[in-house]
Amino acid sequence: MENDNPKINAVIIEIRAGVGGEEAALFANDLYRMYTRYAQNQGWKAEALDINQTDINGIKEVIFEIKGEGAYEKLKNEAGVHRVQRIPKTEKSGRIHTSTATVAVLAKPTSSQINIRPQDIRTETCKSGGSGGQYVNKRMTACRVIHIPTGMVAESQSERSLMQNKENALAILAARMLQKQQKELEQQVTGARRQQIGTAGREEKIRTYNFPQDRVTDHRINKNWHDIESIMDGKIEKMIEKVSQS
Repeated sequence: MENDNPKINAVIIEIRAGVGGEEAALFANDLYRMYTRYAQNQGWKAEALDINQTDINGIKEVIFEIKGEGAYEKLKNEAGVHRVQRIPKTEKSGRIHTSTATVAVLAKPTSSQINIRPQDIRTETCKSGGSGGQYVNKRMTACRVIHIPTGMVAESQSERSLMQNKENALAILAARMLQKQQKELEQQVTGARRQQIGTAGREEKIRTYNFPQDRVTDHRINKNWHDIESIMDGKIEKMIEKVSQS
């Protein structure tokens, strides 16, 4: 994989449940835990910027920041569709289900890379939503920011402070704007857009986590790893290194 932003030490990762209903949301939560545990193992800091949970500990969507030396370089190739094959906790007949989640990895821009003018931002507030917590739906702390010139939107409700949620939403917006600028520049230079994961589940799947066979397969390099429980606990350094070398 090419080495395009080696000095970026902060990334914003977006994980969204894809095909598979509640099981996809549970898998998205597993991926979130996997990356945050990996960050912990690396001595990095992980912080949730926005999270939308389900009633049984699944995640419809989570956006979080990881800070640490070389974070973007190590994690950039995790972007793509991740697929899981296992018997869901909600499955009573013992059938193996296949579900997906998408992962997007965005470089967090510096203030010199993206300058968002206050007059170009419209801010909307609402009550925080989601499952659990005595503060949910009681205070106007959720924040949505709209970049008027482009129509791009970002929001956050992970904090109890409206000001902190606004800062989180602006960080998400800046990362998405930088990604958009990079894609447009690549189109101008090369005439073709690089493959990047953004929102839905149409993109090419990159990895399968097969629990019954205790196997994780990276389809880009046709490589298998075993001890899936250890991998889901954040021990993914060997996978990351192998993909980066390919």
